[in-house]
Amino acid sequence: MNKFYGTGIAMVTPFQADGKIDYEGLEKLINHLIAGGVEYLVSLGTTGESATLSSEERKQVFAFTSKIVKGRVALIAGIGGNNTAEVVETIKQFDITGYDAILSASPNYTKPTQEGIYQHYKAIAEATPLPVILYNVPSRTGSNVNADTVTRLANDFKNIIGIKEASGNFDQINQIMRDKPEGFLMISGDDPVTLPMMALGAVGVISVVGNALPRQTSDLVRLCLAGDFKAAQKPHSALIDFTRLMFVEGSPAGVKTALKHLNICGDTVRLALVQVSSGIAQRIIQETDKLS
Repeated sequence: MNKFYGTGIAMVTPFQADGKIDYEGLEKLINHLIAGGVEYLVSLGTTGESATLSSEERKQVFAFTSKIVKGRVALIAGIGGNNTAEVVETIKQFDITGYDAILSASPNYTKPTQEGIYQHYKAIAEATPLPVILYNVPSRTGSNVNADTVTRLANDFKNIIGIKEASGNFDQINQIMRDKPEGFLMISGDDPVTLPMMALGAVGVISVVGNALPRQTSDLVRLCLAGDFKAAQKPHSALIDFTRLMFVEGSPAGVKTALKHLNICGDTVRLALVQVSSGIAQRIIQETDKLS
């Protein structure tokens, strides 16, 4: 599972001004990230605004991304939802060519019990030959995948190999790290806490910030993987203001503003998301210039 150690990027989906998918921008983004030294990419995670894409658009983005990546780095497909049967059918029909794993967020809005969450991921694990990475993000889903459920899934299904953990609950993170089976991957799903999570044994991050600043994010993560947390404090601190700005008016609007300034792709987002305000955009540009 070493291919998922280090920096993964939850890629944005670039759009043209009229809202159509910008494939030229997506190719530039992919090459920008690989040149920035990241270890793997996530196509159509929630940062990719996957909820606003049609099923046909998702198929096209998955295929295009695989074609451009060409095996240069590991590649993960984001496939999730709160209709388990639909998620399972999507996974069964998914062309796995070029993909190394599936990342699936826990069901949103419906607030399932822990048993419901377990059964949801059981169905996903049994539907694919690919490794599966759980994604726990209670601030967006409305429910938490607790530590006992994580370790139960990790023990019961060999192809459930890790979790992107974005609860911010360090008591829960401690319990998972203590009780998880050997080899199960803890991955930070929250840019601001990558360093402290890696100090507890996380193997890296699936980053939003890294869309714009892949080299800086990768440098931080590599220092943490090497156990040099004192040296890692400098890049960690340097990224604090930039990271805060990425989320202050919604993600991925913030990082798309930085990407536009870097001439990678435009800053268009699909409703109900909107672009950041002019004041925040100016601050993002200033921080981008400072760090890039």
